[in-house]
Amino acid sequence: MKSRHVAASRAEIEAATGLTRRSLLLGTGAVVGSGLFGTLAACGGGDDDPIWGGRGAATEIVKSLRSLSQSSFPAVDFPVTDYGAQTCDTVAFTSPYTDPAKSPFSAGSDRTHAPGSFDSRPAFLATIAACHAAGGGRVVVPAGTWYCAGPIELLGDVNFHLGAGCTIYFSPNPADYAKDGPIDCGANGKLYYARWQANDCLNYGSPIYARGQTHIALTGEDHTSILNGQAMIPFAGSANTSTCWWTWKGNAGSYGAVNSSTPTQAYANPANVDLKTKVPGIDDALYALLTNPVTPLQQDQNYLPCLSEAQVPIEQRIFGLGHYLRPTMVAFIDCSDVLMENYQTQCTPFWQHHPVNCRNVVIRGVKVDSNGPNNDGFDPDACDTVLCEQVEFNTGDDCIAIKSGKNLDTLYGPSQNQVYQDCTMNSGHGGITLGSEMGAGIRNVYARRLTMLNQYWATNPLNIAIRIKTNLNRGGFVEDFYVDDVTLSHGVSLTPAGYGSAMLAGSPINTTVPLGVATASGSNPSASQGGIITFDCDYQPAKDAIRTRPPRVRGIHISNVRATNVTLNGATGSCFQAIVAQGPVAYDYNGPLPVPEVPAISDVTITDCDFGTPLAAGPASATVPGPIYAYNVQDIVLQNVKIGGTIVNTTVSDPR
Repeated sequence: MKSRHVAASRAEIEAATGLTRRSLLLGTGAVVGSGLFGTLAACGGGDDDPIWGGRGAATEIVKSLRSLSQSSFPAVDFPVTDYGAQTCDTVAFTSPYTDPAKSPFSAGSDRTHAPGSFDSRPAFLATIAACHAAGGGRVVVPAGTWYCAGPIELLGDVNFHLGAGCTIYFSPNPADYAKDGPIDCGANGKLYYARWQANDCLNYGSPIYARGQTHIALTGEDHTSILNGQAMIPFAGSANTSTCWWTWKGNAGSYGAVNSSTPTQAYANPANVDLKTKVPGIDDALYALLTNPVTPLQQDQNYLPCLSEAQVPIEQRIFGLGHYLRPTMVAFIDCSDVLMENYQTQCTPFWQHHPVNCRNVVIRGVKVDSNGPNNDGFDPDACDTVLCEQVEFNTGDDCIAIKSGKNLDTLYGPSQNQVYQDCTMNSGHGGITLGSEMGAGIRNVYARRLTMLNQYWATNPLNIAIRIKTNLNRGGFVEDFYVDDVTLSHGVSLTPAGYGSAMLAGSPINTTVPLGVATASGSNPSASQGGIITFDCDYQPAKDAIRTRPPRVRGIHISNVRATNVTLNGATGSCFQAIVAQGPVAYDYNGPLPVPEVPAISDVTITDCDFGTPLAAGPASATVPGPIYAYNVQDIVLQNVKIGGTIVNTTVSDPR
């Protein structure tokens, strides 16, 4: 089965509509009134709509993926029980972590596999191999509970299918994901090609994994078909010092991470040798930047990006045993024609679904339910032609986060030609997010009919609805991002928050003014939560050693966003600020002179929206935040936008 690439380019859309970029010559000042409007009207119109119409750019992407379905696989079943798989018993699990505020319980963590459970992984792998050798079909895991001690590696033309009432409990022990991978790395284990936070390496295998395969599927009958990563189940220690996958995030007091000496991605790992040993002859200037104590080199989370900047080959970026970089739950690398449909993920170690450099990807009808640290829901990374629909998100980080590599790991090119529709978001950091790892850029992304229910608004609210984040390290670009018809029935978080210690010393972005305020001398964006639409081009800059790649964000068109107020702790509102627009910051640059162009956020249109009542009602001043924050932006056009009950037609600019 082959799918054809049909997504329209910006030039094709502009040619079809007669629309081009506008350039308004504006004086200084943050807000200038304007009746001009130079973009598409609300998306989702008739057949001539260049995005959602019968031959629109988004419609063509959807049509190109119609043939990717379960029926495209041979109608032959391979039951895993024919190859020796056996069910297991389960026992109740009680969390050893006594502070539920820092270590909240996650769905699926109330039970675990019984001691001595039969490991069905060899049978799963044997069934997959037999199905593949026979020309493809469906590998069926029937109803019941099953234990799997290591990665399930999919092969071409295989649909790995979970029956109704089926739960696979994956081993919570990291060693099981480094015991028989394809690359023998000695004491670090037998590892897998992986991508961790958009940097390539050799690492633990993912519970569900495939590399270089064509026409694969992971499917279930419904949301009772469950993949449980058991990431909250300890594999070592006891009581509050128990160690589980989530310990490795390194948040003190959370899931057994006691302090900075707890082995995590954020502790000084003695296994990470000095870069002059790892990379003989490394440039002195580069070495000085990479060994800046502000970004401690020996932390696994910093060491891997530094290996990318030093251009160390992937085969020499060896992690696994002795290191603390968690695998994603479902990882497909260099694959094409990928289907994920009708199942549920729970308790995942890291990001829940992470296709990397994949072409023709469909995720449909999946319930993504894991609220551990960095438990993003769907992270297509440098993928081309993607459809995500009817997915329900409840996550410990961004629900959707589109990426395209980080540092110098941009060999796969941009993420592009993607459609998101008819999805539901509950808790999470961002509803739909672009970045922050977008080194190769993101373009041609279309989203509509998103219900950001924010079901847990009183206790664990959705932080941001529509989010773009990058910085002078991640660089890249965003262009041609269209969003229409977003419902926020409980708004987003009413509480503002920035990044504090992740700001750069001496930067104009600092805490000398209140959150949400932008002045000539000091600006302080509430960029981590509280905005309905947030552009953050200064995302945690102090955490990146190299800041030489200014990002470009333009061509963003958002319409029909509707937010409803809630009342919490005596305050009634829909958000803290309706729009947070933090453009790139020239001060952040730390490369050779001259400083390159640091472009403003530009060509943004926001139309026919009702943002409810922001708590930051203004009027904006040097000490009081208003409903819109703007820094280094040009021409954010608002037309027929209601904020606090007042219709706003204006153009927002803030030249820097």
